[in-house]
Amino acid sequence: MFVAAELETILSHLNRLNPETTPKWGSMGAQRMVEHLTDTLRIATGKNPQTLQIPEDKIERMIAFLDSDKPMAQNIAVSFATPEMELRNEEMELAIDEFVDEWLYFEELFEENPSRTALHPFYGELNYDQWLRLNAKHYTHHFTQFGLI
Repeated sequence: MFVAAELETILSHLNRLNPETTPKWGSMGAQRMVEHLTDTLRIATGKNPQTLQIPEDKIERMIAFLDSDKPMAQNIAVSFATPEMELRNEEMELAIDEFVDEWLYFEELFEENPSRTALHPFYGELNYDQWLRLNAKHYTHHFTQFGLI
């Protein structure tokens, strides 16, 4: 059901992404979406630290959602991905390269620190397996948004 959170699988989708593709929903352009996926990896690696944006008593419910087969809802607004955010990269290919670099760093960091957790603003502290699960849901959400799956 969800895109496997493996780099080769992810790239098989990203490399088919046309920078001019109009999303089925939302205001994020194709390149901004790729940069958003990178931003989320940076949350996991601590390069883009966030604060918890939900009450702590909601975390258990959010983790249950993460463990479910339910897809993410369309048109979710999050503070770390706003329409007015400027693109960092000059072109899509560079945005994908940036994503790959961040993915490799994510993998290396958790391999070297298997007990590491990082705070996601809506799910709380997540370990490596939970980040992979979140990434799979997240990639499926955005790849569906852009007609890649």
